[in-house]
Amino acid sequence: MPKAYSLDLRERVASFVEGGRSCHAASAYFSVSVSFVVRLMKAFQTTGTLAPRPSGGRRHAKLDPHRAFLLARIEEKADMTMPELSAELLAATGTKADPASLSRFLIRNGYRFKKNPAGKRARSPRHQSGARGMDHHPPAAHAA
Repeated sequence: MPKAYSLDLRERVASFVEGGRSCHAASAYFSVSVSFVVRLMKAFQTTGTLAPRPSGGRRHAKLDPHRAFLLARIEEKADMTMPELSAELLAATGTKADPASLSRFLIRNGYRFKKNPAGKRARSPRHQSGARGMDHHPPAAHAA
């Protein structure tokens, strides 16, 4: 991800535009994009600051307040699908969450979902265990 422009450049661009020049002129003069200048001036007018917004970081706070509800529902009905859980969360709390977000939330909270209750991988009937299924067959004699 690219770094934000420096506060010094932001201040110079803002003073250039506030001095009566256009956003297009400022972008050409400072060699920045027009969209940067337009968004900078809009943010400056609404917030009053030229500082860049923070980038990165964790954004998991949406489901954290509903942790107890979600974990209780999973404990009650362990074979619940993510779309069902999403629908119940929406009905109970009004919070809309994508099934993939719910899945990531539950994995972060220590829940792993396995399709096979024995905890083994599901294999096709033709698949033999071992390297290429050779552990059950004696090696073929070489014709010499």
